[in-house]
Amino acid sequence: MKLLFATGPSINTRFIVVLLLSIVLIVVDQKSDKLKPLRDLLSVFVYPVQYVVDLPSSLLNKTIQSFKGYEELLNENRQLKREHLINNAKLLKFADLEKENIRLRSLLDSSFKLGEQVLVAELLSVNLAPYEHVVVVNKGNRFGVSKGQAVLDENGIVGQVAKALPLSSEIILITDPNHAIPVQVNRNGLHTIAIGSGQLNKLNLPFLPNNADIMPGDLLITSGLGGVFPQGYPVAVVSSFVEQPDKPFAIIQAEPSAALNTSRELLIVWNNKQVIPLSKQIIVEANGTD
Repeated sequence: MKLLFATGPSINTRFIVVLLLSIVLIVVDQKSDKLKPLRDLLSVFVYPVQYVVDLPSSLLNKTIQSFKGYEELLNENRQLKREHLINNAKLLKFADLEKENIRLRSLLDSSFKLGEQVLVAELLSVNLAPYEHVVVVNKGNRFGVSKGQAVLDENGIVGQVAKALPLSSEIILITDPNHAIPVQVNRNGLHTIAIGSGQLNKLNLPFLPNNADIMPGDLLITSGLGGVFPQGYPVAVVSSFVEQPDKPFAIIQAEPSAALNTSRELLIVWNNKQVIPLSKQIIVEANGTD
């Protein structure tokens, strides 16, 4: 029969024995290398336990670092996006300033070439109804602007001042159906009148006969007749010539030289040269078409 209560050394005795054995092992391990193989063998079995014990803490630290890194990347990405947006906006402004500088340089070059006194005006509003082509600029009679002055851009004639107000002026374009401008063919000096068609890309030349010496590609310039437009400014380029054998006049159309639908700055011109009065213009034109 097994004993109901086993007898043996007490717990205190066993503790003392283990303590003494531990001290002996520590002293022997410090004084010699005899226990090194045993220590190495035990370390192999202890390492998995150490790894498992350290795993939660290691995973927690890695997770925290990952979240911190992710948050830093998000913040950096947001900052870079903001900087990219700001830089793009600056580039757009720089591009616009560059284009404006090119336009103003072109206008300045034109003003030197013209030889007349000029004033740069900026476009304020546009009215391009089918039968009324009028724009408003930011210069008026307080700058000396007056009704009838010629207006052009760096490419050619735009129109003339129809109404001068204190702070602004209305400009009637050469394409307005109610506008007519005396012109001449640059190639041979042939005189005629160009009338607005109501379309920004078209002028009509209704008073030339079928045998007139004019052809597509001919440059039309201001003739200086009438006293409004100084002589020699580009007006349009002839785009089509259609003979009408059963009628006295041909159908001739021309495309304006000025950028009527894109110009933002215009030149208002003062002309102090002697011009032919309008009353003489009709006689000259009649003689030119005989």
